[in-house]
Amino acid sequence: MNVLVLGSGGREHAISWKIAQSSILNNLFIAPGNAGTESVGKNVDLHPNDFKSVGEFCIQNKIEIVVVGPEDPLVKGIHDYFAADESLSKATVIGPKKEGAVLEGSKDFSKKFMNKFNIPTAKSATFTKDTLQDGIEYLTKMVGPYVLKADGLAAGKGVVIVDDLSSAKKELKEMLTESKFGAASDKVVIEQFLSGVELSVFIVTDGTSYKILPAAKDYKRIGEGDTGLNTGGMGAISPVPFANREFMDKVENQVIIPTVKGLKAEGIEYTGFLFFGLINVKGDPYVIEYNCRLGDPETEVVLPRLKSDLLDLFDGIATGTLSERDVEFDPRTVTTVMTVSGGYPEAYEKGKEMSGMSEVKDAVPFHAGTKIVDGKIVTNGGRVLAVTAYGKDIDSALARSFAGVDTINFEGKYFRKDIGFDLVS
Repeated sequence: MNVLVLGSGGREHAISWKIAQSSILNNLFIAPGNAGTESVGKNVDLHPNDFKSVGEFCIQNKIEIVVVGPEDPLVKGIHDYFAADESLSKATVIGPKKEGAVLEGSKDFSKKFMNKFNIPTAKSATFTKDTLQDGIEYLTKMVGPYVLKADGLAAGKGVVIVDDLSSAKKELKEMLTESKFGAASDKVVIEQFLSGVELSVFIVTDGTSYKILPAAKDYKRIGEGDTGLNTGGMGAISPVPFANREFMDKVENQVIIPTVKGLKAEGIEYTGFLFFGLINVKGDPYVIEYNCRLGDPETEVVLPRLKSDLLDLFDGIATGTLSERDVEFDPRTVTTVMTVSGGYPEAYEKGKEMSGMSEVKDAVPFHAGTKIVDGKIVTNGGRVLAVTAYGKDIDSALARSFAGVDTINFEGKYFRKDIGFDLVS
């Protein structure tokens, strides 16, 4: 099979790394890719949102599977673009059409969907500039902390959690009347705060059947002890110790099955990955958010634990035979630790020369923000490299991840030394 992966981050490197192991792969292309993806396939200078150029490339290279890594092309309708073009429609796009991607693209839509199909989630209400006063009144009837979410995509920065009412009112006004998050905050969802431990659960689905992938827990804050600003993710761990069979049975029966059935009931054809951002509240799962693709850096621990052939699962989606495909997990613990540029998630510099990648032992470096310039690997983003390792438990896997991080060097390198701190005694 000829496969094109769209994206340039650690998620796409991990997806490409996994696909490259498939016995049914002929050619693998990554657009635009990074310095790491070059080692498992061929990088192509295409932007994932340039649907016309992506389509032309697929025709020229007889691409059979297109794996969409980031959410933006899905929300903008790349699957719809392929489906509407006779010369492209035979290619299988791993990722939903626009109407399915709205699960991630609109918090308001996803909350209404969850409520309609009795999927456990926090109580909420949605407000616009015209209903600002109603929103302020709604806040006064709540107990802090207060959770405010921009309805649309805001590059992972559209969620604000504040402790006091006056700050919550101020944030609501800034989001709705001052476009704090641009058009993404034309609507704002005010949500009940849930106290518990978060985790990520993923499925791959053909719209009818599904396969559950390993659960993971990621760490979003820049500072140790989960302090400081939110990031795209500073590390992740799989499996999650508290996500035992009893808990995962609740996830499947209360969350996954109603979601898949609900999409079908709404007439939404959904194929590809579906991410459930969950919180464990006293042993019960509640949905915080949906994503229409794999998470990052969770992908860098989820796919290394997948012993099955990922491309075989994609072929199951293409042929409507996903239910017949086997999914097997590696029982070992997998951890990943993200190295980031100094100053991230605020201002940071790019173009810092990197060294030590080839000396990493007992770990896999997944490139997140890198590129090759004049034959040298340099930094090209805030999150630079995710160092993934296996171990018999969290401590032993982390030891290998941290050893790999110590081997890799670039100016301004920063990483959290406490990944998994809340899961180990």
